[in-house]
Amino acid sequence: MTLDVRIFPCLNDNYGLLVRDADTGTVAAIDTPDAAAILDDLERSGWGRLDLILNTHWHPDHTQGNARLKDETGCEIVGPEEVRKAAPIDRIVAGGDTVMLGETVLEVTHAPGHTLGHIVYRSAADAQAFVGDVLFNLGCGRLFEGTPEQMHASLQTLAAWPDETVIWCAHEYTAANARFALSLDDRPEMRARADEIFAMRERGEATVPTTIAAEKAFNPFVRAVDAAQFAARRAAKDVFAG
Repeated sequence: MTLDVRIFPCLNDNYGLLVRDADTGTVAAIDTPDAAAILDDLERSGWGRLDLILNTHWHPDHTQGNARLKDETGCEIVGPEEVRKAAPIDRIVAGGDTVMLGETVLEVTHAPGHTLGHIVYRSAADAQAFVGDVLFNLGCGRLFEGTPEQMHASLQTLAAWPDETVIWCAHEYTAANARFALSLDDRPEMRARADEIFAMRERGEATVPTTIAAEKAFNPFVRAVDAAQFAARRAAKDVFAG
């Protein structure tokens, strides 16, 4: 079983993600920040079809391409109930459900905090996950609707996945996240990780994907010992000017 992934920049700091089940050629877009960019990459890739949209949450920078992509490709739109607030959707899924991408089984996990209905998709067989705005490389999403307790629990759920799990997140925030992480963590290995990130960004390279192992080692929000420490770090990050 092979799951192919394409990543490309959208908007100011979003990433577009196209995912293909290699056995069947079935293609999904993970969220829809920019319909035009997604259509361009479908053509550039030669994949030539879009079968599914898999929304992670309702925010417009993740759903605003739904209508155009539905109109132009006839794809099915799948996601949490909250997507109805912002965009069209065909099929509602929730934690514990599965979505078939061709022959690839994508497990749905409820991961509230950034929004109340946020979900993530994971292929356990391929050790790849698509996590929207829950977990970032060295960071996590802001708490627009949920509580620190919810987000801390969501991060711990993801951290329990196998270390080799590849994490595809939705934004390029890593340089700023690295500067904040360094303000809390002066280990030489943290400095080395941050320097690697800074060099990648200077070369214009994407810092996505990451892995569960890397986030358990370096991400200050994943490493928070409890919800209270998470809340303090999230509040500090929201005002951090480094």
